[in-house]
Amino acid sequence: MKPAMETAAEETTEQSQERKVNSSRPEMEIGRYHWMCGSSRPQQVPAMSDSMGPLGTGGCFECCIKCLGGVPYASLVATILCFSGVALFCGCGHVALTGTLTILEQHFSSTPSDHVILTEVIQLMQYVIYGIASFFFLYGIILLAEGFYTTSAVKELHSEFKTTACGRCISGMFVFLTYILGVAWLGVFGFSAVPVFMFYNMWASCEVIKGVPVNLTTESDQICVDIRQYGIIPWNALPGKACGTALENICSTNEFYMSYHLFIVACAGAGATVIALIHFLMILAANWAYLKDASKMQAYQDTKAKEEQELQDIQSRSKEQLNSYT
Repeated sequence: MKPAMETAAEETTEQSQERKVNSSRPEMEIGRYHWMCGSSRPQQVPAMSDSMGPLGTGGCFECCIKCLGGVPYASLVATILCFSGVALFCGCGHVALTGTLTILEQHFSSTPSDHVILTEVIQLMQYVIYGIASFFFLYGIILLAEGFYTTSAVKELHSEFKTTACGRCISGMFVFLTYILGVAWLGVFGFSAVPVFMFYNMWASCEVIKGVPVNLTTESDQICVDIRQYGIIPWNALPGKACGTALENICSTNEFYMSYHLFIVACAGAGATVIALIHFLMILAANWAYLKDASKMQAYQDTKAKEEQELQDIQSRSKEQLNSYT
């Protein structure tokens, strides 16, 4: 009886050990799976303690570098240039138009009915200047925001910034609209050079009068500037022109000096705006090409990730079938 009892006890001990091994096997498989797949999961970045320096992991320095890497510097320069050019054109042009109207009323058109159309046109142009300033302030901000979006999408600085078909369509629309605005501002730049030419002719005539000897009064009186030939006032407007000493007195007034120089600055502002729009056009065209390439790369990565997922599923199913057979 004793050997039989010892044999039964040994069999019971072996069965309990096999149960422990079988129960620990799933835990070993789970641990092996976590060890093999742990590197593919996103790891949590440890929070930065107060004792860590700015150069530590996840510190402020790395965050600043990442943010600076997403700044569209070309768009920022173009935006500053655009704002500066529009501000110079609108501000100086508004004041110069007021001074020009004052000069015409005091020296070239004594009858208000002769320059009533010119007065209305100048007031209308001043209102247009207000609209131009408001529109380009908003448009410059929108283009700058589009530059931030494109830079972040191309560099993939943030996971939420991805290229989409809508984003590419918006970039293409901005390219077309900026091209139209650039052509329009070329016309504004040429138009703003007209008053500069008129004031320059008056200033050059005054310089000639100043260079004439004092005893030659007849020749100085023959030097005249007729505003009627420019078409801004009708031919029946009186006096319509200024000669000799009267013309020299006009050139000595504060309105002439300010209007002349403000028109020059306004023309320079229009030229700066044209350069800014050309700069924007190059940036937008390049960004559109980058977005197009990035969309192709994103589609390739999505297809590759899908194929890898399908391959992993096939391998996992084959392993399951193999385990079921064994």
